[in-house]
Amino acid sequence: MKKLFQLMLSLTSFVVLAQQPHGQRPDPINITGIVLDQDTGQPLEYATLILQSLRNPEKITGGITDATGKFNVETLPGRYNLRVEFISYKTFTLESQNLRSSTDLGTIKLAIDVEQLQEVLVTGERTTVELRLDKKIYNVGSDLTVKGGSVTDVLDNVPSVTVDVEGNISLRGNESVRILINGKPSALSGLSTEALQQLPAEAIDRVEVITNPSARYDAEGTAGILNIILKQSKTAGVNGSVTLNVGNPESYGANLSLNLRRDKFNIFTNTSYRYRSGPGNALFEQENFNPDGSTASFQDEIRKYERQDDGINTNIGFEYFIDGNSSITNSFVYRKSSGNDYTDIDFFNFDALMNPTIERNRYSTEIDEDEDIQYSVNYKKNFEKDGHELTMDYQYSTGSELENSIINETLVGENSNFPTEQTINDESQIRQLVQMDYVLPFGKDDASQFELGYRGTFNDFNTDFNFGILSDGVLNSDPDFSNELNYKEYVNSAYTQLGTKIKKFNILGGLRMEASDIGVELVNSNEVNNKTYVDWFPSLFLGYEFSEQEQFTISYSRRLRRPRSRFINPFPSRSSNTNLFQGNPNLDPTYTNAFDLGYLRRWDKFTFNTSAYYNHSTGVFQFITQERGDFVEIENPDDPANPVIVPVQVRTPINLATESRYGMEFTTSYVPKKDWRLSWNLNLFQQQLKGDYVYTNFQDEVITQNFDSDNFTWFTRFSGKLPLPAAIDFQTNVFYMGPSVSAQSKYKSMLSTNLAFSKDVVKDKATVSLNVSDLFNTRKRRSETRTDNVFTYSEFQWRQRQITLSFLYRFNQPQNQRNRNGQRNGGGDEGDMEFEG
Repeated sequence: MKKLFQLMLSLTSFVVLAQQPHGQRPDPINITGIVLDQDTGQPLEYATLILQSLRNPEKITGGITDATGKFNVETLPGRYNLRVEFISYKTFTLESQNLRSSTDLGTIKLAIDVEQLQEVLVTGERTTVELRLDKKIYNVGSDLTVKGGSVTDVLDNVPSVTVDVEGNISLRGNESVRILINGKPSALSGLSTEALQQLPAEAIDRVEVITNPSARYDAEGTAGILNIILKQSKTAGVNGSVTLNVGNPESYGANLSLNLRRDKFNIFTNTSYRYRSGPGNALFEQENFNPDGSTASFQDEIRKYERQDDGINTNIGFEYFIDGNSSITNSFVYRKSSGNDYTDIDFFNFDALMNPTIERNRYSTEIDEDEDIQYSVNYKKNFEKDGHELTMDYQYSTGSELENSIINETLVGENSNFPTEQTINDESQIRQLVQMDYVLPFGKDDASQFELGYRGTFNDFNTDFNFGILSDGVLNSDPDFSNELNYKEYVNSAYTQLGTKIKKFNILGGLRMEASDIGVELVNSNEVNNKTYVDWFPSLFLGYEFSEQEQFTISYSRRLRRPRSRFINPFPSRSSNTNLFQGNPNLDPTYTNAFDLGYLRRWDKFTFNTSAYYNHSTGVFQFITQERGDFVEIENPDDPANPVIVPVQVRTPINLATESRYGMEFTTSYVPKKDWRLSWNLNLFQQQLKGDYVYTNFQDEVITQNFDSDNFTWFTRFSGKLPLPAAIDFQTNVFYMGPSVSAQSKYKSMLSTNLAFSKDVVKDKATVSLNVSDLFNTRKRRSETRTDNVFTYSEFQWRQRQITLSFLYRFNQPQNQRNRNGQRNGGGDEGDMEFEG
């Protein structure tokens, strides 16, 4: 690490010295004026002045008017498009203004727009799609159906993204997706998907869907990257909001978003508390076969889940403006949650003729304790030329997760108890991130851009798993199921990319190098597996702008997927003793070549966006189900000499040869009139998997299994928002997932529906919302799985229908200004370093 920091310091010094401007950067200038109603002459408070850089349209600054209608905005000299907006009024526009000194725009009079121009509505709600050379930005806007929900609820409403019943996130049907928060790996994403469910929806500004990332981004994630941008207001003064929510099944929470902006600094925080109970259920209907193919027995397994979880999240940041050219930001993240999970399983066993044999109950109580701490510091230096900048980041985080389960099992109707089992799963992690990015515009009109950067991620994970029999309060460990896992993942990466714009053409090419050092150590069994490899990841993006309303892109990139967390953890779950899940520490990365075509067309009221994509992957992770070779032997009270024998199955991931995935997606939005918004997303894809798996079974027989599969599936999502009488807003989201197949399983279709109502109160300073998630209680995963000697039908529902009532109060932040600030002043990685046409 010492050498690493020395290298970064040397590189940074070289870049700064080499690009030091000849003169000092110009001092900021002030743009002033007053905004009045054209008819009445009354001042318009909270009208918005918007300054948009001509060279880089992503760079937007501005401010709002005070109670007297006056504004005073500080900015750097340059050429801008200037707009003054106020809801229900026509927009005042000045194009291509050369602002080199402080300027008084005088009195600006706005006329009422009785037709409520659609562009004002889109600006307010910010529910649009933006097509960049290497990403799409879906601006979530005022999505009513996620009020009081979590990040996963928001993601489940984003086009191209699905969240399954267990909270696993997929992009275009592929679970290999990289989750970033504000452009970086974050402690907020935790050790598992459940961590994201603790982050409230109210904290999110927008989601960037990067289906084919450029060389600037990590190569991790064969499906792409989801970058969650958290809200961070930069409006002068003190402003913020408070949200309270309550729901059924029992849930309640609160969220505080607060910001203080002064000339030299900006302080912001987003803090939330959530309690949530989560009833769920599962069903396994298992048929066991004899070697000759005849039925040997049946077993039905009915599970009921009850999860109780409460937690707190806080993100506190301090941004200090050193001068007009540079700033430094410190942020602190703390997340802690605790919960009690109860799993009640009833087993019903039958003989080959479906005559009942025995019935048993398995009940487990699990106590969870999670804690994550993260500190980060960011330095940003702006040089004289607009867009010429250097950023440096350091991030340190720790995380811990403790799961302690007590499992009791009894024979129903008999005074017979199985030994009490206990599992203790203690996980911890230490993560460090070092990053530097440098951007230099050059050429005529700065139409070209050069970038280079470095990122180092150094992650250490420890999992201590202990399983055994609990007797008189003492745990007697079972060495066959207990072990300690140390996992090390150090990745040093560097990238460079070059982009230019030639009339209507854009081109962006880049190359990324990643040197990976992976170590897997099973402490108790003294098994060590180290892997080091250097990979190169090129990317190329081409774009053509037919007009401001019509764009076309084509792109290529190489990606990989590293095994993580539950995929490599070799310790089997014990909630059921006949259906286990077990990780595989010998997994290798999956490599993917990704190709993407994109087209975007906008009309006044209608937007159409489509993509065609093809991914070819090698060493793909695939979950297979095997019979372990051991059996659960259950004493039969009616026939003690012939106990009931149930084979134990284990589900585990392996690297399974090659996969070709190709498909198309369509996203449309339609705003027929004021306050109406209709959107539809359709994703169709074909997945072809080819591979054989050879293993030695418990009878020392070499078994070759063919896992070739050809799977066509699709999903679609419709969202509609419209006004109701009494100034109530209504929104509904409908999601349908078509049937699909994997190497061993067939998955049935799934339909779910959400709806919500919202109304502004207290002179539009507050909003009351009511939403219902999974209205018809149909969000279930249903599948059929066949191995050599077992056929299983299963259903799984992670969470039942949820009803939530929320109350949002804004202070020093009227509703229309809140929405507009949300679109321009999101926190984190704004993407303003990105080369775009």
